[in-house]
Amino acid sequence: MRDWSKAEWVDPSYNWKPLPVSEMPERLLIDYATRCNLRCHMCPVWGLEDDGQIGSVEGIMDVDASRRMLDQFTKVQPMVAPSIYGEPLLIPKLREVFGDMKQRGIALALNTNGLTLTEDLAEFFCQIKVDSIMFSLDSTTPETLKQVRGVDKLAKIEAAVFRMLRVRGDRDLPRIGVSFTIQDSNRHEEQAFVDRWIGVVDVVRMGIVFENGTFPDMVEPPKRVPCGVIYKTMPVHNDGSVRLCCLDGVRATDMGNVFKTSVADVWHGEEFAKARYYHETEQWDKVPFCAGCNGWAQYEYSEEVKDGLLIRRSPEYTYYNLINRLSSWQGNLLGGHKPPPEEVKAQAQRKTLADAELA
Repeated sequence: MRDWSKAEWVDPSYNWKPLPVSEMPERLLIDYATRCNLRCHMCPVWGLEDDGQIGSVEGIMDVDASRRMLDQFTKVQPMVAPSIYGEPLLIPKLREVFGDMKQRGIALALNTNGLTLTEDLAEFFCQIKVDSIMFSLDSTTPETLKQVRGVDKLAKIEAAVFRMLRVRGDRDLPRIGVSFTIQDSNRHEEQAFVDRWIGVVDVVRMGIVFENGTFPDMVEPPKRVPCGVIYKTMPVHNDGSVRLCCLDGVRATDMGNVFKTSVADVWHGEEFAKARYYHETEQWDKVPFCAGCNGWAQYEYSEEVKDGLLIRRSPEYTYYNLINRLSSWQGNLLGGHKPPPEEVKAQAQRKTLADAELA
């Protein structure tokens, strides 16, 4: 890792002692296709009112260039989300792209609206062992879905969830979940959503909305700390350009380009080093994109075991994990989460063995 402590932008009076940075990012967000079949208003790209801004970031990633990028992960494999601002099921050559990643031993985690999920595609995901599929629902009624995501096709999306569950059956993978982003238009359905899906899918994820550069509902700890995102996650746009954060949909930041140099060069390059330095020395205003953001508060969580669930709550998310489906949540799929407690894993194993004896 390059030593930036003598760089001209470093003020010696801060006595900066850089925090450790992994050799390569642990999470890789890759926008293989910046295209979507919805216009959700809370999306940093498709929620924009300016079509020109949207058009400036649309595009399809070159498959050969993406392979060369993935080939650089020789010592560790990241967890990869194959979309940032697009619907992953719309990626051209999807089977080829996903197959490339799974052949490299990479954990593959999808966030999808499920509108184009076919029976055949669901079986393909099971065969190549896609690690996780999270369906974005955000509602329990078509009327609320229309307000949040611009369509009223709730029955079609729910059918996709059940299709994926049925095709997977008792296989470990994919890990299947549903998500709900809490905002004014759907807040009244929050508890109904939890009740609807707990025990049906492997995990229910409840999160808060990001808007106007911050999370309005975030409960912040008293002291601001460096944001964990810039030490774990690299968001790569369709042209190979890298942004500081996945919330930067309009490319306000520019950390470098992995197609022009390398992943390591960008990850340990000057722009990331500057951002980390300013975070570590509490000069938040020197990183304008981060100055008013409170996303740094999202990484501490509490945990409880209750009614067959491992429940994890952080300022941004609550995860309801079905204990008897925890066997598929391990390795780099954890994506920065701590592994489930050993006793909880043992409980899940005992339940699995008991179910097998009854079968």
